[in-house]
Amino acid sequence: MPADLAVIGLGHLGIPLVRAATAVGVRTLGYDPDPRAAADLRAGRLPSGAWDGALTAADLRRMAAGGFRTTTDPTQLGRVHTAVICAPTPLGEDGTAALAAVGEAARALAAHLRPHTTVVLESAVYPGTTEEFLRPILEDGSGLRAGRDFHLAYSPGRLDPGNRTYGYANTPKVIGGLTPACTEAAAAFYGRLTEKVVRARGPREAETVKVLETNYRHVNIALVNEMAVFCRDLGVDLWDVIRCAETKPFGFQAFRPGPGVGGHGVPMAHAPSGSDAPSREDRPGPPGRPGRSGRSGRPGRPLAMVELAQQVNGRMPGYVTRRCAALLNEHGKSARGARVLLLGVSYKPDVGDQEGAPAGEIASRLMDLGAQVSFHDPFVARWQVLGRPVPRADALYEAAADADLTVLLQHHRTYDLQGLAVKAQLLLDTRGASPAGTAYRL
Repeated sequence: MPADLAVIGLGHLGIPLVRAATAVGVRTLGYDPDPRAAADLRAGRLPSGAWDGALTAADLRRMAAGGFRTTTDPTQLGRVHTAVICAPTPLGEDGTAALAAVGEAARALAAHLRPHTTVVLESAVYPGTTEEFLRPILEDGSGLRAGRDFHLAYSPGRLDPGNRTYGYANTPKVIGGLTPACTEAAAAFYGRLTEKVVRARGPREAETVKVLETNYRHVNIALVNEMAVFCRDLGVDLWDVIRCAETKPFGFQAFRPGPGVGGHGVPMAHAPSGSDAPSREDRPGPPGRPGRSGRSGRPGRPLAMVELAQQVNGRMPGYVTRRCAALLNEHGKSARGARVLLLGVSYKPDVGDQEGAPAGEIASRLMDLGAQVSFHDPFVARWQVLGRPVPRADALYEAAADADLTVLLQHHRTYDLQGLAVKAQLLLDTRGASPAGTAYRL
């Protein structure tokens, strides 16, 4: 039976979209080039690294009952009305989003793309990607023209994994189409899944929404990370400062420091250089809209504040490691040979997704100092650092009592921090989540 929707890429963006679509009766085809991902979902098994902390086998059964099926056969993509590309875009060596998976997904779709299909990109990308990178792949591979033969749009992924207040239905969805008709086609689809659709002027504006939202998070976390070091040098309780400051009803939003910043959104300090997204200056614009010079392939004006934020946040794992060594030394112990237990190795509370989490670098630095590192995370069954498995503590309180130092890197709701503070020989809380006076804070 033909599906209404094809979701290309069954990861942190794709699965929530599938769940939202099937919940409202949209027959959905999930395509992933990795046969293991499709096979696991087809068999009702949870994908590895349960990124949103709430997906269960029962959810998979409900998705299947709602019309979800998976495939590794790209020919099936030619039988849908809407195709959404949710391919991963990890940070590349040049500091920009790597588009290899997006290109692979686009080529698989292009070979079977039919007229009147609505194609949407949701992956985190730099401005210009939809028009300058995705569009030519789809057009060259299909012989169809975007904006005339099929609809093309961008919609930034906005879900907050683990958030129990805001989900797919009550989080506004931003849409930017190549033409007004493209925008309306995409808006008509997403209007079935969410309560509010926000129309951007075009794909570049929608892509830049994601850049702004990601940069906003990184810059503000960098500010409080700098304040954490500043306040410690002054002997000021930063957590009390934040508690008081957030009572201001205007002009302030509370962010809290931590051991670093993770997540799938890549902060962007400047337009990328290189040939990932070639300029399409010779390509005419879509019907009813002037052509736009492609700038994504050339360096742009740097965003100095974002560059500085990346530097500040990038220093935090080293700062945490130095705090660990100093605490051990203050209590008559050396980092060499010390037993260090890391609590929470994911990048967000109550999820298992480790994308960009600072835990790996902190563990690596501690190992370089000669420490014996173990970990506990209720959402992560196995963890590797530098290709080596890290021992997992199954009995949490016993492990904390045995460790010379316990370090809270992520505050999962299941952690009883007051109880852990009683059991642990030394507890360093990098999230400021433990009761005052029960642990050392960042």
